[in-house]
Formats: sequence, C-alpha cells, structure tokens
Amino acid sequence: MNTSHDTLAATSSAATSSWNRHDTQWVLSLFGTAVGAGILFLPINVGLGGFWPLVIMALAAFPMTYLAHRGLARFVLSSRRSDSDFTDVVQEHFGQGAGRLISLLYFLSIFPILLIYGVGLTNTVNDFIVNQLGFAQPPRIMLSGVLVAAMVAVMLGGEKLMLRAFAILVYPLVAILFALSLYLMPNWQMPSTELVASTDFAIKLWLAVPVIVFSFSHAAAISSFANAQRRHYGEQARPKADAILKYTAIMLITFVLLFVFSCVFALSAEQLQAAKDANISVLSYLANTYNNPILAYVGPLVAFVAITSSFFGHFLGARESFNGLVVKHSNLTHKKADKLGVALMFIAIWVCAVYNPSILGMMEAISGPIIAMILFIMPMIAVYKVESLKQYRGKSSTYFILLVGVLAVSALVFNLST
Repeated sequence: MNTSHDTLAATSSAATSSWNRHDTQWVLSLFGTAVGAGILFLPINVGLGGFWPLVIMALAAFPMTYLAHRGLARFVLSSRRSDSDFTDVVQEHFGQGAGRLISLLYFLSIFPILLIYGVGLTNTVNDFIVNQLGFAQPPRIMLSGVLVAAMVAVMLGGEKLMLRAFAILVYPLVAILFALSLYLMPNWQMPSTELVASTDFAIKLWLAVPVIVFSFSHAAAISSFANAQRRHYGEQARPKADAILKYTAIMLITFVLLFVFSCVFALSAEQLQAAKDANISVLSYLANTYNNPILAYVGPLVAFVAITSSFFGHFLGARESFNGLVVKHSNLTHKKADKLGVALMFIAIWVCAVYNPSILGMMEAISGPIIAMILFIMPMIAVYKVESLKQYRGKSSTYFILLVGVLAVSALVFNLST
C-alpha cells in the first residue's frame, strides 16, 4: 500500500517538475493578456519622466510583476474548496460583507481596462485610416460602435476557440516587437541623465507607479489560471503556478523593457508629449513619424492585435466577476446575469470610446490603483489573516509588494486632490 502511494507521489513529483505543453500554453496566455494598451503607452508615460525613472522602473519591474501575481495566485489556491473562483475565496477568508466589497473591487479592477481598450482600439484604427490609408476620418460614433460590437460578437461566438487563436498570435507579436526594437536602435539618442530636484523626481516616480502596475498586469487571468493548475496538478499546483508565473514575468520583462527602452531612446521628449496629446499608442506615433512603409502598416497592426487579444482576456475576467457578483446577490439566473452584463459592458465601452478620454489619465487615476488594491494589497493582508498562508509572514517580498500597492493607491488620492 505504502509502496503504491510512494510510486504515485514520485510520478506526480516528476510530472510537476518537468516543463510541458500545458505550462507553455499558460505562459503564452498570460503574456498575451498582459501585452495590451498599457505596454503600448508605457514608453510615453515613463519616457516623459526622464532617464532615471526609466532605469528604476526597469529594476523594479520583475519583482513587482512576479511577486505580485504569485501572491494573488497563492491566495486563490489557499481555498479549502478545489473549485473556488476569486469571489468564492474572498468570501471564505474575509466573510460575506468584506468579500462582497473585494469582489466588487476585483470587477472594477478589470472593467476600466475594457474602457481603455475601447478607446485605444478606436484611436488606433482611426489613426490608421487617416494617416496610412489616406481616407477621410470616419464618424467616431460609427467606427467605435462597429469595433466594440465586433469584439463582443467574437466573445459570444466561443471564448475557448478565440483564446486559442490569439495565443497563437503571441509568437508573431513577440517577434515583431523584438524586430521593431532592433529597427529603432540606429535612431537611439541618449536622453538627458541630468538629475532633477529630488522632490520632482520622487513625485514623477511615484505617479508613474500606477501605470507600471497596469502595464505588466495579467491579474484578470490569475483566478482561472490558478484553478487550472489545481485541476491539472492537484496538491502540486502552488509550486507549479509559481514556476509558470516566473517564466511569464521573465518573458514579459525581457521583451517589454527592450521595446520601452528602444522607443524612449528613439523619440525625443517633445515627440513623446505629442503622442500623449494625440492619445495614440507609441506604435501609431512611430508609424506616422518614420518614413518606412513597412512600419507604417506593421505598427498599427501590432497595436491592433495586442489591444484586441488583451481585450478578450480581460472581457472574460470582467464577465466572470460580474456574473458571480450578480448571481450571488440577486434573484437573476446565470444566463440572465450574463446577458445583462454583456449588454451593459458593450454600452459603457462604446460610450467611452466615443467620448475619447485620456488613456494615460485613466490608467493613472482608475485602473492602476484599483489593480494595486487587488493584486498587491489584498493578498498581502490575507497572508496575515489566512492560516494556510502563514508561512509567508515576515518575508521581505510580502513587505515589498505591500509597499508598491500603497504607493499606487496613494498616487490615486494625490491625483484626485490636485
């Protein structure tokens, strides 16, 4: 009996320690969820802050990304139930009242990203039609309505098939971002390394934290990711999830930082400000600036693919969390709640895309700080509340993630008060 059990354990351990196709697919899915509007606008925001905030962002990006997502995954896996989603886990650990509030914040951490993607996609396509195709600017209400309706229609046509298709697009997306980063290198100019006043420097770095948090976030997929590892690996889900998240962060940071540095070094502060004022991604701005026909078409295409694929991943998360909230706290069936959620989200995204608010402003004021509450602060509070997470108490990584979360949220308070 014991021999059989030991053999089974050894087999399970060997399967867990070896890398396989399942793990690779999840790395690509998480990478695809993260590579969206945030990364395409990150060079603009961080580049405007100067050279030293860029360097500090580069040094902090990996621990911020890996440790935070690892903490959220461990939180989801801390449930006593094997099929618990995020809303179930927060109610189990924090009670019904606090659980309801945290579940609402979770939805609010994802939903504004869909608004950002609606604006970003509309601006990318509009800019392409005007500057690359040379056509007259289409009515914004019509263009945004068609684009948002098309994305929602794809979602309703079959999420699993859609996610598999876009996971395949990660390879060319990575290849093109890498090639574009290399293409810009001959145009590199070292930005000013002059140290500004310490107060101004600290404020610039502080206000950049929410955008950095947003840009590398794949929190929307962590709940389903953690449960998938639990189903696949059983008791070994936690170490396996840690490994997958580590390689995702390495892949993400490597390609994104190369892209960000290359864009910042190739564009002047005035050009970055012009891109910010136009409310377009850095790829769209590069397509308009460089007299290269390939870049003129590839840049907007990459922006379109990146924003669209990430939109799908976040729409799934928002839809799941909305349904969980409504079904648990109303008399609506899951089917009716789903129809209501899809309709409300479609209308909200469309209205926001027509209104065209500042994308970077939304990242700074809404999405970054709320994501920070869910991704950085809440899991670290759980470490000191949940018995199954007590082994992580007193760790330096716990304090680091909590500090980043507090900085992001306090930046929101500062922005609202100025």
